[in-house]
Amino acid sequence: MTTWTDDQLASIHNMLNPRSIAVVGASPRMAYGGRMLAAALKSADRVNIYPVNPRYEEVQGVKSYPNVSDLPETPDVVGVVVSSGQVMDVLKETHQKGAKAAIIISAGFSERGTPEGRDLQAQVAAFARESGLRVSGPNCLGLANVKDNIWVSSSSRGAEGLGGPVGLVCQSGASAFGPFLNRALDSDIGLSYIISTGNEADLDFSDFVRYLLDDDDTKVIAGFVEGFKDAGKFIEVAKLAAERGKPIVLIKIGRSELGSKAAQSHTAALTGLDALYDAALAQYGVIRVADYDELLEVSNLLANSPPPPAKGLAVVSHSGGISSLTADMCGQVGLDLPELNDAARDGINGVLKGFGWASNPSDVTGFANSDSFPEIMQFMANDPAMGTLVVASSGGDAQATQVIAQRDLDKEKALAFLWTGSRRESAGLDMLKKARIPVFYTPNRLATGIRSLLDYHDWLGHRGQAGFPATPAIGAEQQSAADRLAETGGLALSEHQSKGLLAEWGVPITRETLVQNADDAAAAANEIGHPVVLKADVTNLPHKTDAGLVKLGLRDEAAVRSAFEEIMANAAATGAVGNGINGVSVQEMVVDAMEVIVGVSYDSQLGATILFGSGGVMVEVYNDVALRLCPIDENDALEMIASVKGARLLEGFRGQPPADVTALVDTLVRVSHLGAQLDGSLAELDINPLMVLPAGHGVKAADAVAIFRS
Repeated sequence: MTTWTDDQLASIHNMLNPRSIAVVGASPRMAYGGRMLAAALKSADRVNIYPVNPRYEEVQGVKSYPNVSDLPETPDVVGVVVSSGQVMDVLKETHQKGAKAAIIISAGFSERGTPEGRDLQAQVAAFARESGLRVSGPNCLGLANVKDNIWVSSSSRGAEGLGGPVGLVCQSGASAFGPFLNRALDSDIGLSYIISTGNEADLDFSDFVRYLLDDDDTKVIAGFVEGFKDAGKFIEVAKLAAERGKPIVLIKIGRSELGSKAAQSHTAALTGLDALYDAALAQYGVIRVADYDELLEVSNLLANSPPPPAKGLAVVSHSGGISSLTADMCGQVGLDLPELNDAARDGINGVLKGFGWASNPSDVTGFANSDSFPEIMQFMANDPAMGTLVVASSGGDAQATQVIAQRDLDKEKALAFLWTGSRRESAGLDMLKKARIPVFYTPNRLATGIRSLLDYHDWLGHRGQAGFPATPAIGAEQQSAADRLAETGGLALSEHQSKGLLAEWGVPITRETLVQNADDAAAAANEIGHPVVLKADVTNLPHKTDAGLVKLGLRDEAAVRSAFEEIMANAAATGAVGNGINGVSVQEMVVDAMEVIVGVSYDSQLGATILFGSGGVMVEVYNDVALRLCPIDENDALEMIASVKGARLLEGFRGQPPADVTALVDTLVRVSHLGAQLDGSLAELDINPLMVLPAGHGVKAADAVAIFRS
């Protein structure tokens, strides 16, 4: 588990709230060093600014110093804008001066893809660890305290007066101070900080998010990530964000390695990288979005909205077409527009007097731009079924004033505005934005934003009560069984061995006996009860059916004997004997049950992942699966089941009895514990199929394969 030290957080505080800034490589030219000094000088009335460059006595009207050692005080943060080969010398001098924070703008490190660049970045990382001088970058554009207008950045852009509740953390400096900042300016979306992390030699994305969790001025954290330096560390900070009730909204691009896989199990083949990140982020309350505008608009909505007290949406507009399209988009993402209650309907109709019609959505025609509009909004918002009011219009300042007053009148309910006019208009729109009314420009973006708002607070309410599941300590017998089987590292365990592993974790398996001859097979079948299944128990051959090593539905002793001989002959013909045949497993044949798949795989960063999917062709053709990081609890298991389309058959279909979902949930939780406890030794686990019997009769693993790491 990751922990953050006070010194580490104090260094980040110095970067974002400096009282003194040194710029090494400051220049009168408006290149990176010149721009960084110019940006810092915006706060010269409150912050001491020190250009450092031995070639100048004065830079941009400010006294310049030949090196950091000559500064009259120890700076809170040092901006480093020199050639890559000079960076280490500057860091050493900065450390000797006693500074605790440095921002390396310089490029020429691991982003070059050369051994020299990677080695130089490794030197920076090692020095930061050993010295305690914490570093942002290299290859970044710096940081900005937007709310206090303090810029330690090489960006030429500024944003005076843009301070607000959204903290932006971005690996790409060009994105942070380019499209994100420009769009925030266009939409008047207030930012507390802008942080670019660059190559993350030392401090990474998660470290800055962790700092923002403690910042009272930051209500929502917006992030842009190409690839996590340490995904597990981010999961830890996401858990802490949930405890604080502070949303994280994220664009996640790039790829993560699952590691080299033999893909001998269905689970390994079905676990997609992007789907895994989708599941992991949702599991820990992180809202994943697709682009710049959505990131800022959703963050702004969350930062400026209370948790809606009800799930219902009330939509009011001056246009029937606009309100209908908005309602349609809301319906497509599963939002609810309840019918108005009698008081709201009668009250609105009393205002309209035959013009328009009181409904939800409500078309109030020209009354949207009249003195009666506040009364209409109040009737809709006062309906107890409505937790969010949406105004879809494009009126002037008078309408904007009414909408702002409605928001201030009822602070317990959320309010959003769908702007239907030109974005170039200033009347009305500017007033709404400056008042922090969340504004959207398309019905679909409005709908997905409100969906995110509702889903986040639903999730937070659940997690606030239940907390996150912990991994229980592994039992001595479980550890002993795993250690014994791990000696086969790299080979697929036989089915009998794999089921034995499952049984140690309390997962029900089929009744079965491993035999070596036809007589014992017949006796075992008589004891188990016909019909039975015979399977060759072979190491490192998980797909036995294709080799003729599985026989189903054997209803008498003669069929069992014949099947045994045929299996042994096929094993010899296909070379399975050479792979290590342990005998033939005689198993009960489970009938009248639903087939599902359950498995565990491992991501090199995220760790153990549990998969649940529908059985048969659904999982093969439609990839009908759900994923979560291990461990999970009962609620996670129920969510997984609910998200798999084929699992609806578990409820009972065409006269079939409902399946034992309670036992299935228990099994998913147990398998997730197994996955978490054996993280580092187990490579893959596949239960396919897991047979789910009618309610009250449990589940049984009919086939399984486990693979330990070599």
